Amino acid sequence: MEIEGLSHLGGKTEYKDDYAPEVLEAFNNKHPENDYWVTFNCPEFTSLCPITGQPDFATIHINYLPDEKMVESKSLKLYLFSFRNHGAFHEDCVNIIMKDLIKLMNPKYIEVIGIFTPRGGISIYPYCNYGRLGTQYEELAKHRLMNRNLQ
Repeated sequence: MEIEGLSHLGGKTEYKDDYAPEVLEAFNNKHPENDYWVTFNCPEFTSLCPITGQPDFATIHINYLPDEKMVESKSLKLYLFSFRNHGAFHEDCVNIIMKDLIKLMNPKYIEVIGIFTPRGGISIYPYCNYGRLGTQYEELAKHRLMNRNLQ
């Protein structure tokens, strides 16, 4: 992997106090002609309930098919950690994450799943996805959304 333009690798880690999309960094995909999955799992995601201020805990799964750009994993970690003091509902978190990654990378396809731990006896598992409009990936997004099956 080329590290030109990546500022987080090898440097002192600075954790942001609140939502910080500016920490996301991308690098060039060496295989943009191939369709392949990249999966990230963040089992220690936290955010705050925007009403009560109480913490919410989740595992965030990110799956995408890269095109020209890919997200650098340390910057993704710092970005996801920046939600720790951010007030947002579960559904909002996964959609914000997806939209920020689309803006950064313009992937062929992306999906974000939040597996939030129960609060008040209820678990919430929001799912969102996107496939590049006018391509086979748009059809993939429709298919995966309509055939989503969570236990």
